[in-house]
Amino acid sequence: MSTLYEIKVNKASKESISLDAYRDKVLLIVNTASKCGFTPQFKELQELQERYHAQGFEVLGFPCDQFANQEFAEIEETLQHCQLNYGVSFPMFAKLDVKGDNASPLFKHLTSEKKGLLGSEVKWNFTKFLVDRQGKVVHRFAPQTNPSTIAQHIEKLL
Repeated sequence: MSTLYEIKVNKASKESISLDAYRDKVLLIVNTASKCGFTPQFKELQELQERYHAQGFEVLGFPCDQFANQEFAEIEETLQHCQLNYGVSFPMFAKLDVKGDNASPLFKHLTSEKKGLLGSEVKWNFTKFLVDRQGKVVHRFAPQTNPSTIAQHIEKLL
């Protein structure tokens, strides 16, 4: 894949969608898990979505069960959990792999664009990738980075 916008992902409904649908937006792409110590970050992610959405910002959540089986088996449970407990209204997609042989093309692209402190592979849930309006990955944030601290970086891109 040469650009982010050529990549296709599956919505929670399993329907395929091209990330071209998010062209010209600032994106925060996050691998999520519903039963992780970092799960309360959904609240701050939703606050970012509400604060900046009208300016062309979107949080995209990608559930992943590769780290200590911290995601529900069924996507419906994930969606319900996120909405009921954290008021999540940003797009949540189908569960996918973020590392290894079966890593999704999206996360292969993201990790090739921005390596982490300990290499390119995603090491845990709630790794966050900030993408500018041209589809370039400009920042990668560790799982322990509170989403609210990313606001200053989002503002520079809007």
